[in-house]
Order: sequence, then structure tokens, then C-alpha cells
Amino acid sequence: MTVVEDRTAAGDMQIARRAMIDSQLRVSGVNAPAILAAFAAIPREDFVPADRRAVAYADRAVPLGDGKALSPALTYGQMLEAAQAARDDSVLVISGNGYLAALAAQLCDNVSQVASLEQAQGGPYSLILIDGAAEVLPDSLATLLADDGRVITGLVDRGVTRLALARKALGRVVPTALGEADFAVLPEFAAPKSWSF
Repeated sequence: MTVVEDRTAAGDMQIARRAMIDSQLRVSGVNAPAILAAFAAIPREDFVPADRRAVAYADRAVPLGDGKALSPALTYGQMLEAAQAARDDSVLVISGNGYLAALAAQLCDNVSQVASLEQAQGGPYSLILIDGAAEVLPDSLATLLADDGRVITGLVDRGVTRLALARKALGRVVPTALGEADFAVLPEFAAPKSWSF
């Protein structure tokens, strides 16, 4: 029988955060000093329910309830590496939790967060981070994105979620898959259902 202790003391959380950086991010190619500093500065345990604090730094998604989840730290690290965020980027984060927005705010001065694309206003944004995987990217994203802007998201490709970088082209947002990543699929970005024979 395995017994797991509840280690939620502040010192233990700092040790867990350091271990996450060293054993999940660095070894998987997330090595930009500014991104690692953002992960070190933001307590991940503050973005999960109290009964999930002990697993906040596990290398998997943490369920938040209501079908939402906090993605693995590696997923967020890969997103931020692909974004190549600059301090002067105008960033929109579409996320049901505040962790990704808090990380982005360590890297960029102008960060806004909404829970869904329907709530998004303003823009144009030079960077849009979507916390989850999309089967399709709606054309409405293009109206929020600056001409030279980029969207970082998950993309569902034949049932596999991949990290994707999308750019605006001819009034549409066109994604390019970068590699496999662990994303929850977002219902609001589902492909329309159709019949095929």
C-alpha cells in the first residue's frame, strides 16, 4: 500500500515548484530564463481548489470542477516558449483559470483574460493564448488579432492534441502544428458536426 502525505505547507510548495521547473520544464526544452522565472514567481497551488493543492505540481492536468482543468505546467511552458512573448506584446488569454494569464503577466505588460472567446473585446492583440485545444479556429479570432500577431493554442489533429502557432492570413487565422502537447479539448472550438459515408 502506498501512502501519500498532504504536503501543503508553504515551504513544501516552494520545493515542489522548484522540482516542477527542474524535472518537468527544463528537461523538456523549456529553458528561457524569463519563462522559468515566471513559473518560479507564480504559486500554481493558488489556482486549484483547496483539496487539490497537494497535486498542484504533478506533471498532469489538475481537475478544477465543472469540466475545467489546469493544464500541466509543461503545456503552459511550451505555449510560452512558442509565443516568444515580448514585454510590449498586447496579450489576450482565453482561459477558465488565471494561471496562464498570471504567467503571461510576468513576461508582458499588457495582459487581459477572458473565460471564453464570446467575452473577448478590444484588440487588436499581438498575441492570443488559448488554454485548451481547438478542432477549428473560428474566423472571429482574426478580428481580435493584429496583422502581425500570433495565436498559441492546442489543435486537435486526428484525435491527437498538438501545440499550434497560428498567424493571420487573408482575414483568417491559419494554424501550424508544432508538436504533441497535453491539452484539454475546448467545446467552444469544436468542429461542426456533419455526416459522412
